[in-house]
Formats: sequence, C-alpha cells, structure tokens
Amino acid sequence: MSPTAEDRRIRSLRAPKPAVDPYRAHGSLVEDERRPDGTVERALTVFLAGAECPFTCSFCDLWRWTTNGPTPAGALPAQLAAVLRSLDESPPRPGRIKLYNASNFFDPRAVPLVDRPRIAELVASFAGVTVESHASTVVGPATLEFARRLGGRLEVAVGLETVHPTAAARLNKRLELNAFARAAQHLIDNGIDLRVFVLLGPPHVPADESVEWTVRTVEHAVQCGAGVVSIIPVRGGNGEMERLAQLGAFTPPTLAQLEKALDRCLALSGTVVTADLWDVALLPGCAACRERRVARLRRLNESGIAEPPVGCIECGAS
Repeated sequence: MSPTAEDRRIRSLRAPKPAVDPYRAHGSLVEDERRPDGTVERALTVFLAGAECPFTCSFCDLWRWTTNGPTPAGALPAQLAAVLRSLDESPPRPGRIKLYNASNFFDPRAVPLVDRPRIAELVASFAGVTVESHASTVVGPATLEFARRLGGRLEVAVGLETVHPTAAARLNKRLELNAFARAAQHLIDNGIDLRVFVLLGPPHVPADESVEWTVRTVEHAVQCGAGVVSIIPVRGGNGEMERLAQLGAFTPPTLAQLEKALDRCLALSGTVVTADLWDVALLPGCAACRERRVARLRRLNESGIAEPPVGCIECGAS
C-alpha cells in the first residue's frame, strides 16, 4: 500500500521514531482475563517489534514501537522464543497468548509468510492464541491456514473504533462498517473468535456525545459476534491529535467518561467488555477520587459485576 497525501501529512507531525531492534520484543506481561463463558483465564501478552501498519490512522500512537521497513524474516520467531524461554513456569501457566505487533498480523510485510509456521509451533501449547489485524487483512486463506496450524483456538482482535459516521470517515482507517461485518462473519463462520477494539473520545465526536457513541459502537461489535470488547481511551502525543485539539475537533476523554461507558456496557450479555487501563494515569480526572475510581475499574474488568459508583465530595460525583 503506497502512502497517500493524508498519510504523509499525518506522519509529518510525528516526533522522531525511537530506534527499534527487530530481534528483541518490547516486553511481555501476564494477567488474568475474563472470557465470554464466565471463566477467568491467565493470559500472556507479548509485545512484538515489527513493521509499521500502513494505514496511518489519525489517532494511532503505536507507530513508535515499529521498525522502519518490512519485518526481517526470522525476527518475530526469535523474539517470541526468547520471551517464552524467560516465562516463569510457576503455576498457573497462562492458557492464552496474545501476540501484539502494533500492526497487522496478516500483512506479509509485518509478519512474513515464511515465519508463520514457526510462530504456530512456538505457541502450540496455548489453548488460546490472539493476534491483531486490520479488518481488510482478515478475510482470506492466510487467516484460516494459521488457525489450522495452531494447537489451540485462534482469536483475532480487530479495531472497529467508532460507528459515528463523520468520525469513522475521517480517522484515515479506510474501514467501512460493511467491511468490518464481512471480516467478523468470516472469522465466526470458520470457528475463529472475534475480539474488538472500540475508542472512547475519537476525534470529530463531540465530547458530550462521546460516551453515547462508544456504547453504540460496543453494541455494534456485539451484534457482529464479538466475544471480547476493549474500550480504549484515545491518547494524544502523535502530533495529529494535538492539531485536531487546536481546531476543536478532539477533546481528550476523561476518567469519568471511561467509567460511564463501561458501566453502561456491563449489561451486554454473552460478551466481555473491559476498559483499557494502559496509561490511565494520563486521563483527566479528580485527584481526590482518582485512585478509588481506577481501582473500581480494575474490579469491574475482573468481575464484570456492576457495583455502586464512587462518591466524592471534591468533584461532587456520586
């Protein structure tokens, strides 16, 4: 995919990209995660270093963790093998592994075709394997071939972002709702699970409508068969978001908005909806009750059970 004029404009606003070693993963973490069947699963997330996503979404900050040029053949298996060797073998061993490469797993430029059989071998002991990819890269034989090679069940994480018509058209993601629906149906028809990323506070959505459109987007993901949905607050720092903020087209989401969105989505049955708490400390919010609110969000993520809101004299919330 050749960069468009809009791609080049967005990239021109970025700070210099840090040097990334394609043979060294950025890191990993192990955490408990709810699944749609009500069980709690131990999951290992590996943050792989590889080629940048070609779509250049206006809100994206993941380009910082990518290499210049295609991922070298053999690099991803080397990264993954090193992480797995260092994995603490003390029980309980993770039942799921999530391979997040800040790009598209089914883009050969990001994950070379020659490496996919070896990656499948390395993760053969996990009951569940999650990868991330743009909806346009999901439909086709490559996804099915990788799923067949696994010892466990494949789950593909796809960014839906927002169903707000104006915002969706201006994110530079090149994704229409019918294309997302086709990708979702392709996965479900072939026994592959669907995980969806939804944005809170995307540009071009009025701040006072942000929670409502996030809930609508989660509902759409559920209708398309998502088993897990993660609500991700939009972060600044890529240059484009700061430009849009100056124009009045972007208002950073708040901690209170994240709470409201998750509270409204907990009632959706058959789907796990969680709040992404990466960089949650950067969300605007009341200093007096912030820690209690973040702790409540963590509990809601873990249990999925509604609980009373946090009251605060300082900000008047209840």
